[in-house]
Amino acid sequence: MILLDGHSLTLDALVAIADGRTPVALAPQALTRVRAARDVVDRAAQGDAPVYGINTGFGSFADVKIPADSLERLQLNLLRSHAAGVGEPLPVPVVRAMMALRANVLARGYSGIRAATLELLVECLNRGVHPVVPARGSVGASGDLAPLAHLALVLIGEGEAWDSRGVRVPGASALAQAGLTPAALAPKEGLALINGTQASTALLGLAVAEAERLARAADVAAALSIDGLQGSMKPFDPRIHEARGFAGQSIAARNIAALMAGSPINASHANCGRVQDAYSMRCAAQVHGAAREALRFARAIFDVEANAATDNPMVFASEGDIVSGGNFHGAPVALAADVVCIGLTQLATISERRSERLVNPALSGLPAFLTRHGGLQSGLMMAQVTAAALASELKTLAHPASVDTIPTSANKEDHVSMSMAAGLKARRAVELTRHVLAVELLCACQAIDLLAPLTTSPALARVHDLIRDHVPTLDDDRPPSHDLAQIAELIASGALERASAVVVN
Repeated sequence: MILLDGHSLTLDALVAIADGRTPVALAPQALTRVRAARDVVDRAAQGDAPVYGINTGFGSFADVKIPADSLERLQLNLLRSHAAGVGEPLPVPVVRAMMALRANVLARGYSGIRAATLELLVECLNRGVHPVVPARGSVGASGDLAPLAHLALVLIGEGEAWDSRGVRVPGASALAQAGLTPAALAPKEGLALINGTQASTALLGLAVAEAERLARAADVAAALSIDGLQGSMKPFDPRIHEARGFAGQSIAARNIAALMAGSPINASHANCGRVQDAYSMRCAAQVHGAAREALRFARAIFDVEANAATDNPMVFASEGDIVSGGNFHGAPVALAADVVCIGLTQLATISERRSERLVNPALSGLPAFLTRHGGLQSGLMMAQVTAAALASELKTLAHPASVDTIPTSANKEDHVSMSMAAGLKARRAVELTRHVLAVELLCACQAIDLLAPLTTSPALARVHDLIRDHVPTLDDDRPPSHDLAQIAELIASGALERASAVVVN
């Protein structure tokens, strides 16, 4: 059970919630704060003074006063009008992460939501009621309004949801199947449900978690390639990396050195006279380390934003104040997601260069395209082309979304973050990088086979054996697509790094 208290939600906990492994509950102290903030909202709703989002319109309609008998209708109209998303639905794990993050923000007690509505959101999460949320329609300010509106519609028995069986049904049906009753919104509750960065932050958090796994897989792939290319271990001497001082670089160097330790292949050419390897081998730790530093930055942003109050207006219960501000602006999330894309592109582009060296006989000393029957067979020629195509696409994804802005809402919202676009790019970058690394691992394993009877290190032999359990040695041409999918799944599941038994983060 993971307790949501608005202050201590971690990335590991979010991943467990997104995967559906762990139920959630609200911390008692969070409910106390929520009720205190609600009392402030109720008093404001009963008064005559205009308070944004409670008895006024929204956005450029902020100066329009709403009659007391229309305040509930105001919140309902907000959800309906703002559910303007388009495109493919976000995957269920992303939606679950959104739900958990929004519940955690509400638990901070700055939103003015009723405890019962917040508890309904948590129960939907626990009972497998997952709103259908189109992926596009948010500019990341005032938060992720469209995605969160689609999420919130289900709480009032509207919109659509994936039920516990994974069937797309009307929101009311999904609630009924789960034994839940729709909420009837009170003043400010619609705004409390949709004003924040939780769609963007969900994408960021899950991308960071996957990207950190890819950084570890990249170390494994690099070590296997360097051994297959009969490269030197000297560039991974810890003294080199300590002299520069980047923690990520030292971690990558330590991983690669530990993976290659005890390799008979390496021992066979230890005195070959080669002075320096190409950068894609010799600088692997420096490049992988730089990617790790990027991911460290992105994780730090996530850690803050996951437990941040991103509402507008914000309710300060102890003073009885309701104050308009701009915490919904997704600039930090957008920047972090862009940095994830850039870091992953570094991992992918250097991986693709190692794959090229493996298949190029002029650079590797191995049979062309890693087949003994070149000409009759093409071997892994096209696998490397696939890596090149993906690496090139990643370079376009690395162009930052966060530098863009476009005015919306009659120029009231005249600077926006594009955090949702950045988050979607980061999710795509994870997928592409995983497959680029799969190409390198496929080629590197084939290189190790071609070097027999020499063998690789014990750690890399375990990795090689795991891959060979799913992907046989290439003796005759076959479609590599299935092989790459198998290796990508080994990366995604963490099986690859577990097999090595030496890789650390």
